[in-house]
Amino acid sequence: MNDLMSEKIGAAGVITLNRPKALNALTYDMCLSIENCLLDWANDDEIKLLILRANGDRAFCAGGDISDIYWKAKDGDFKFGQTFWRDEYRMNALMFEFPKPVVSFLQGFTMGGGVGIGCHGSHRIVCETSQISMPEVGIGLVPDVGGSLILANAPGRLGEYLGTTGARMNADDAILAGFADYFVPHSEWNALIETLCETGDWTAIDAAAKPAPAGTLAPILDEINRHFAGETFGDIRRSLQADSSDFAKDTLTRLRRNSPLSMACSVETTHRLRGTNDIRKALELEYRYTFRALEHSDFLEGIRAAIIDKDRTPNWQQAFDASLSLDTSKMLMPLGANTLTFEREA
Repeated sequence: MNDLMSEKIGAAGVITLNRPKALNALTYDMCLSIENCLLDWANDDEIKLLILRANGDRAFCAGGDISDIYWKAKDGDFKFGQTFWRDEYRMNALMFEFPKPVVSFLQGFTMGGGVGIGCHGSHRIVCETSQISMPEVGIGLVPDVGGSLILANAPGRLGEYLGTTGARMNADDAILAGFADYFVPHSEWNALIETLCETGDWTAIDAAAKPAPAGTLAPILDEINRHFAGETFGDIRRSLQADSSDFAKDTLTRLRRNSPLSMACSVETTHRLRGTNDIRKALELEYRYTFRALEHSDFLEGIRAAIIDKDRTPNWQQAFDASLSLDTSKMLMPLGANTLTFEREA
């Protein structure tokens, strides 16, 4: 069975993720297949819009399939992971820049790599089961696949909060934060997809959209803005530590689970990208971290604790209260000859 299916149905090019038992986790081959579709369909006059969907109720896409990256890196092969991210990011840029409407249907979990394919389109649809997040700091990475750009343009300081806590967003939260556009009940999706394929008219989405059930982020936005307004992760941490509120205590508990280096770099990337809409700038900045991640970050330890041994007790390189300015600068320095160029190798 194919992990990814692509077909022209009426006026639409339809990409279907088809690894439901693996929560549609994105493999390297799937990234390349999506890229090929984007290149082929961009100038196909028969295709009026692109539809992204996934089989299974539990997830649109729960992230990248990173186990191969881990095992190859443990054997000293860092090139595979660097190539995976380089080619995935190139595909993310093409998705963001696709010249026709891109409609994504984001049921269940949409995390990490799933955001990179599902949340850069023009019409991002969520439902009552949607749970969207950028949880990379929990495994020693930073929000990537262009997710840093969405975080940087989220209202107030939501980007810093979501990037460092990895908090999950329901439908209303995702719309508020800029990861989604429309709420359509899941029971109505098939009929909407059929209409889109028949007509190629994206305005059918406007007609189908309904108000989303209330989320969890709007009521705490003032507290998020107050505590996450600092220049560095250290400023955010100290602000929370000086507050005895339930919000501060709960947020500190969330933060203590994650890689301090990753959180510091997430805050920095969010700040550097704020006010821009340049996906390539965001991906190039993210790649500075991921290119170095296998040798110089908590990534391998984060994967070990979360996926390999599953003990959920990672031994992070830096202490939670450490000063991380120098380490952050080292991880986000330009890569020189290894800079992400978005050129496809022959």
